Amino acid sequence: MSTDATPGPTARPVPAPGPEPATGPSGRRRTPRGTPDADRPAHLGLGRLYLRRFLRNRLAVVGVLILLLLVLFSALGGRFTPYSHTDADFAALTRPPSALHWFGTNQGGNDIYACAVHGLQRSLTIAVSVSVLTIALAAVIGSGAAYFGGRVERATLAVIHFLLVVPSFLILALVSHRLAGDWRVLIVVLTLFGWMPTARVIWSVSTSLRERDYVKAAEFMGVGPLRVILRHIIPNLGSLLIVNLTLGVVATVLSETALSFLGFGVQTPDVSLGTMLADGAGTLTSAPWLFAFPAGLVVLLTVSMTFIGDGLRDALDPTSVTGSAGGRR
Repeated sequence: MSTDATPGPTARPVPAPGPEPATGPSGRRRTPRGTPDADRPAHLGLGRLYLRRFLRNRLAVVGVLILLLLVLFSALGGRFTPYSHTDADFAALTRPPSALHWFGTNQGGNDIYACAVHGLQRSLTIAVSVSVLTIALAAVIGSGAAYFGGRVERATLAVIHFLLVVPSFLILALVSHRLAGDWRVLIVVLTLFGWMPTARVIWSVSTSLRERDYVKAAEFMGVGPLRVILRHIIPNLGSLLIVNLTLGVVATVLSETALSFLGFGVQTPDVSLGTMLADGAGTLTSAPWLFAFPAGLVVLLTVSMTFIGDGLRDALDPTSVTGSAGGRR
């Protein structure tokens, strides 16, 4: 007597147990230590992550506070004095600081406090305008040369290298002096001779970005070269542009101060920190307040922007010491 054996279910091979992926308390996969986002909580956005890294840098926070005080002083300081930078008190020539003139007066009877407020306004306006225009010009030229390559790249680099060896400071002095030291002309001249170093750095970084998959995909979809540069290359240079923008303000302040100090920058009756330093340079022993107050403002402005630039560089760079979880300054 025979019975039909019914075949049972086929046994499936059981995979060998392996190491389970590391997960956090919420069950989400955890990034190993040593990677840029190892200490980034799952709910923390990229902007808040950058802000948290920036706030870890104590010097950067101090720089922000100093810069805010300087901006408030330049914007609101004029409301606390009855004098303007052009008013002259002929009854108080070269007087030291007093209750009537907080920072003293110069040889022409001008109130140094009012001149410092206006001079800081003028120097900040020139520095920020030149830095923004320089970064914009350098970003377009540098990324454009890297994207097009070939003859365009070689010609652009040849122009950049030529302008880098030209004595730009001498040309700046001659041009600004012949145009009567108008601060608007000074902005244009400083921009035209200040974009080359940044453009060369942007070009070197953009040469790797032009080979990325998203750039190739945009080209395959028929996106024009200008749109590829503006939408796909320059936005990926954001951290580099922000840091250079901040540090560019420092370089512009020093350039404008040097030109005005030598008499080639802002001209009277207008006032900048550089012209105030030039006026006070010859009276360091007899009237030191003429040099001390504008020099202090220049030092505070440059130091604060340097601290902020360093903090932004550390915050936007995940491999930096400050950007990591244990980094402290």
